[in-house]
Amino acid sequence: MENLIQSKKLFYTSCLALIVTAMTFAIRAKIMTMWGTDFKLTGEQVGLIAGTAFWGFTLAQIIGGPLIDIVGMRKILTLAFVGHLLGVAVTIFATSFWTLFLGTLLIGIANGSVEAACNPLVATIYSTQKTKMLNRFHMWFPGGNVIGGLIAYFMIDALHLSWQALMGVLLVPALIYGVLFLTQRFPQTERAASGISYKGMLKACVGPLFIFMVLCMFLTASTELGTSQWIEALLKQVGVSAILVFVFINFIMAIGRLFAGPVVHRLNPAGMLLFSAVFATLGLFWLSHASGYEAFAAAAVFAVGVCYFWPTMLGFVSEYIPETGALGLNIMGGAGMLSVAIILPFMGSWYDGNKAKALQQGADQVAAELQAGRDTMMTVIILPVILIVAFLFLFLKFRKKSKVSLTQTQPAAQTI
Repeated sequence: MENLIQSKKLFYTSCLALIVTAMTFAIRAKIMTMWGTDFKLTGEQVGLIAGTAFWGFTLAQIIGGPLIDIVGMRKILTLAFVGHLLGVAVTIFATSFWTLFLGTLLIGIANGSVEAACNPLVATIYSTQKTKMLNRFHMWFPGGNVIGGLIAYFMIDALHLSWQALMGVLLVPALIYGVLFLTQRFPQTERAASGISYKGMLKACVGPLFIFMVLCMFLTASTELGTSQWIEALLKQVGVSAILVFVFINFIMAIGRLFAGPVVHRLNPAGMLLFSAVFATLGLFWLSHASGYEAFAAAAVFAVGVCYFWPTMLGFVSEYIPETGALGLNIMGGAGMLSVAIILPFMGSWYDGNKAKALQQGADQVAAELQAGRDTMMTVIILPVILIVAFLFLFLKFRKKSKVSLTQTQPAAQTI
């Protein structure tokens, strides 16, 4: 009974840490354009600042992944806690491009450390239902985006408070999850408890199927997170509040992940990924043509598409290539965040170029921004189209294959 209670405490605290991670994305999505105005930055510069959060995330996962089994989950999560506190403080007192860059980088490292420790933690304590529970854990990424987005809307749009005050809100839940984690004990990872050697884990991480999944992760993450980070600019002139569209998308994503269990049972992970790619393509296409309240309907289709991408990619790897262990999950997460770090400046550059082109053709400022957002989304749509082909192949290959289970040779309850 004690082990069950401990597992639940670890899971719920992990969810809280992920909420903080997600809130940083929502708040940044709201205030990116404000940074551009306050610090006189171009769209590309704003994209570079936003992108560094993903570089930091990738750095933490790539370095933290191999260290999980060496230093333990607690130390990685302590790094996350300290990084969130420092990153928020540096951002609040930023005076230039470079201080914004540093603060965002620290927050990115903290976010990556949360994922680096919590993904293998959830996969370990729920080793017989990984895709379901990883979806349920990752429900709190869109859930945190909803919380952060609503707070951003009321503090900025309704109360007209400063973006610095909005950033300060992050300190409260960060302090809570930090204290909770510091008082808990952590299990060994599933890979270590099963007796698979470190060398065996490294070998599994260079297999062809794993490399294929890493390449797909580049595209799924860019489709989901690249679009969401630029949502304020992309939908700025569609006639509705872009941050409320952002909240709506993430609300649907949270509900979808909460009830992922029946979908996994019916479609299997590969089928879920194919389903997601099709709906993400349709949703992006509709969003690029929508105006007014129609944008919410288009956003709903897009949300249904992207809601299963991230956790199901992790679940597929954990269930079909479990010997990749914590390192495999963190390479996947790192690849996803690296792809977003790369695409964000490109999206900013595409947006600037599309806007300049519209202005040259005689459009006024509002019309130019509307067209720039639409043209940028039509460029991004190439990514989920490629994924439809890739996941169709995956589905045909794995629709009748059983998941791979690891046999524990060491007690899972051992703590580190």
